[in-house]
Amino acid sequence: MNFEPRFLCTGIGSMPFDNPGHAIDVSLSKVSGAPFWPQLPKLGLHEQMEIQYSEGMPRAVIDREKERLYFDTSGDYSDAFAEFYEAYMAAMDPDEGSGNCSALAISPDFAKGLHAMKARLQASNSTLPYVKTQTTGPCSFALTIVDENKRAIYYNEEFRDVIVKALAMKCRWQIQTFRPYAETVICFIDEPILSAFGSSTYVSVKREDVVALLAELVDAVHADGAIAGIHCCGNTEWSICIDAGVDLVNFDAFEFGETIAMYPDAVSAHLARGGSLAWGVVPTSAAVRDQSVDSLARHLEAMMDNLALKGIDKDLIARRAVVTPSCGTGSLDPADAEKVFDLLSGLSDVMKDRYQFSPAVRNS
Repeated sequence: MNFEPRFLCTGIGSMPFDNPGHAIDVSLSKVSGAPFWPQLPKLGLHEQMEIQYSEGMPRAVIDREKERLYFDTSGDYSDAFAEFYEAYMAAMDPDEGSGNCSALAISPDFAKGLHAMKARLQASNSTLPYVKTQTTGPCSFALTIVDENKRAIYYNEEFRDVIVKALAMKCRWQIQTFRPYAETVICFIDEPILSAFGSSTYVSVKREDVVALLAELVDAVHADGAIAGIHCCGNTEWSICIDAGVDLVNFDAFEFGETIAMYPDAVSAHLARGGSLAWGVVPTSAAVRDQSVDSLARHLEAMMDNLALKGIDKDLIARRAVVTPSCGTGSLDPADAEKVFDLLSGLSDVMKDRYQFSPAVRNS
C-alpha cells in the first residue's frame, strides 16, 4: 500500500459531548478529511474505553455497581470458548470464512456515536474519501482488565487469545459497517499502555508477544482492505508498532515529538514501504488554550526537521504526514475540545497550502 495523506487530518476517538448529533457535527465539519465516529464516555459506563469493546466476549462481566469490567475465569468455560471459536472461524478462517464479523458487532447500547454516525452517512447518500474507526488494542485491553482475582487477564493465555481475536473481529465489523460510505476506511488500534512498555510494572511482557498481538489486529484490518493505524499518546518503543506492520503510526507530537527520531532506521523502512506518520501535534490538555494554528505549524515543522536530520527526506516526511490531536478529547472541557478541532482543521489547511499539496491519495 502507498498512502500519501499530505497533512490529512483525523481525530482520536473520544469526545466530551453528551449529544451524539453534536459530536458528529464536529467530526464531519472540523475533521472533514477523515471524520471519525465519536466515543462518548459521558453517556455512561458502556462507552468506557475497554467496556465498549467487551460485548460478545465470553465470560466478560460488567459490574455496574462497581463500574468495572472483569473476566470470570472460574469453573468450566469450555462451552463458551467453543461457541466463540466457532463464530470466529466461520468469519475469519482464511480458506472457508465468510468474512462477516457481525457476531462481534458493537450495539447502540455500547456505541451510540458509532450508530449515529452510520445513520448520518447513510442519510447523506454520498461517499467520503476517508472514514476513521478505532478499537482498543489488545495490550491495553488485556493489561487493564482483570479476572475475578484482580490479576490482569493478559497473563491468562487462553483468555488473551480470545480477546485478541474478538478485537480483530470488531475491527473488521467496523470496517464493513462504514465501507459503504467511504472510499477508504482507516482503523486505529488504540494502545495507550504501550507508553509503559519496558517499565517495572510490565517487565514480564515480552516484546515479541506485543508485536504478535498487534500484528493479528493489523492483519484483520488489512483483510478488509483498510488502512491500519496505531495510536499511543505517550512515549514508547516506536519500532514495535512498525514491526507489527501498521500503515500509520500516531504519536503525541506536542509533548514527545522528538522521540520518533530516536528510531530512524525503523521509521525510514516504514516510510519506504509506504507507511505514514500521524503527528498528534494539537494538545488535548489545558495547553490548547495557549496555542494557535501558527504556533502549532512552527512546532510541527521543527519536529519534522528533527526527523529529517536523521537522513530522512523532508518532502517524503511531509507527503506521508497526517495531523491529529495528541489524544482523545473525552476528558476536556467541551469548549477546549471545540478549540482542539478548530486548530486541527486550520493546521491541516495551512500545511497543505504551505507544501502546495493536493488531496490525499491512496494507491494499493
